Amino acid sequence: MNDLLEEIKVDQLWEATVETIYMTTISVAVTFVLGIILGLILYVTSKGGLWENAIIHFVFSTIVNVFRSIPFIILLVLLIPFTRAMVGTMLGANAALPALIIGAAPFYARMVEIALREIDKGVIEASQAMGASSFTIVRKVLIPEAMPALISGITVTAIALVSYTAMAGVIAAGGLGHLAYLEGFQRNNSMITLVATVAILIIVFIIQWIGDYFTHKTDKR
Repeated sequence: MNDLLEEIKVDQLWEATVETIYMTTISVAVTFVLGIILGLILYVTSKGGLWENAIIHFVFSTIVNVFRSIPFIILLVLLIPFTRAMVGTMLGANAALPALIIGAAPFYARMVEIALREIDKGVIEASQAMGASSFTIVRKVLIPEAMPALISGITVTAIALVSYTAMAGVIAAGGLGHLAYLEGFQRNNSMITLVATVAILIIVFIIQWIGDYFTHKTDKR
């Protein structure tokens, strides 16, 4: 048993797990805020929206579509100059954050837009008939009504971000992906790769459980 623990390098595994949780937590928090902002802009500026504006909608829709379509591993490479300017290095957990956020926020923004479109138009029309301003409708009608779907969407996004952190680990961004690649694959140690994979799965299961819990809590139906 002691030989097995030594082979797996428990301290290194713990450090990699903490790095993965750190990258996921920060990127999910920022993605949640940016995604809701982008999703709201896409929704309210669309045809028939509260602030219908074809030009603004086209610009933001194009930006979201472009960044959502770029494979994450390519995005990592494309953002190397930007990441170095922001963080000062391409090594470590912080270096992965710009790519994680830029890669996930557009994806989540589309989920936010879809969630807002599912809201009953009658609720919005009733609020307008009562004299509610557009900002009030956004704050007290759109976001609360869409909250279960928003939480469900960020849960899916968070799980995708865990896999993104694993890919970022291949270029020395740290985390369980880096551990599995460097200590497991390159050194032909299948045990470390297996343990790192199990640790990632545990994180994913926890995220899914938390997401399902809050989705049910906020669902009024």
